[in-house]
Amino acid sequence: MKGLFLTLEGIDGAGKSSHIDALEALFKAQGRQVTRTREPGGTPLAEALRAQILEQPMDALTESLLVFAARRDHVVRVIEPALARGDIVLCDRFTDATFAYQGAGRGFDPSVLSTLEQWVQAQPDSGVHALLQPDITVWFDLPPETAAERLAGARLPDKFESQPVEFFRRVAAGYAQRAASAPRFVRIDANQSREQVWQQIEAALAERGFVASDSGGAP
Repeated sequence: MKGLFLTLEGIDGAGKSSHIDALEALFKAQGRQVTRTREPGGTPLAEALRAQILEQPMDALTESLLVFAARRDHVVRVIEPALARGDIVLCDRFTDATFAYQGAGRGFDPSVLSTLEQWVQAQPDSGVHALLQPDITVWFDLPPETAAERLAGARLPDKFESQPVEFFRRVAAGYAQRAASAPRFVRIDANQSREQVWQQIEAALAERGFVASDSGGAP
């Protein structure tokens, strides 16, 4: 079987991570092998860099370089091998998050991010200028004010989660801009109940032929 690269995106508090278990169960029920991972992270090196990115103060360029260094190791060691095996790769965030957080949120130059994207995700054996990109990106769209309410008191926040609401407004706008230029995005209205959100996800996957339309199930 052909591998499938599915990413989940959204601002902190949007609820994307709470649906990964259900997605994994859905694909496994259809006989698929699933590789579940996250960014930054996914390999020992990338997880070590994640800890630095989320906790240490640094300028936007340093932050972006570390994010893409972690991503390169992740792509080479986990994502590409899994796709070559025919796995479903479920990844909690990928490059869209970098354009949303470091680009729109932190105000970093998107042209530099595009250059790093070209370097890190290049697939020279797949044709001229071919990049590794998700086959489908499930975008959990939630008002930043609602996300902030969900995060309040949940746990000790990292340096991004502790940012003011205005930061997340910029991040949300960054996601919207990225989604407008990429047909692989599926917008999910995350300002609903868990069950309603899951129904949207299932419907989107079925519409694109990634799961059977009668898959059923609940998160």
